[in-house]
Amino acid sequence: MTTTQLASNPVLRVPPASPAAAAAYFGAALAFHADVSDVAAALAAGGDPGFVVLDSRSTESWDQGHIPGAVHLPTALIAEQAEQLLDKSVPVVTYCWGPGCNGATRAALALAELGYQVKEMLGGFEYWAREGFEFETWEGGQRRAADPLTAPVDADDCGC
Repeated sequence: MTTTQLASNPVLRVPPASPAAAAAYFGAALAFHADVSDVAAALAAGGDPGFVVLDSRSTESWDQGHIPGAVHLPTALIAEQAEQLLDKSVPVVTYCWGPGCNGATRAALALAELGYQVKEMLGGFEYWAREGFEFETWEGGQRRAADPLTAPVDADDCGC
């Protein structure tokens, strides 16, 4: 491509990072994030998944729906209650509503500042439900059909 073509191309206007820089960046991103499908697969495998899932939303949100087995600890209460509910030797995976909410990020920051190993679950509760995984409400367990825009309808995993 010519310089003029590159300048008019919104994707390549800023050139891609070198392969080494990209590997470092994406490797680091995986150290900070987990996705809904991977969390669900680890929990479904049975036994100890090696982490605890933490719902950082309000009680009203928790009652509306949450991941089975998750610990409920609203972000505002982390500083005063985390040590009673969580073991610092066990990694924590935080989640909130979904991609449009940074509550899980704020919860992860609060936990990291207290000395916890932490990852944020991308997609939050929204994508947990949209991908068809079981969730609990104040009325009991529920499950929705998988949304074909977020998960394969007739396969066990997305192949990512």
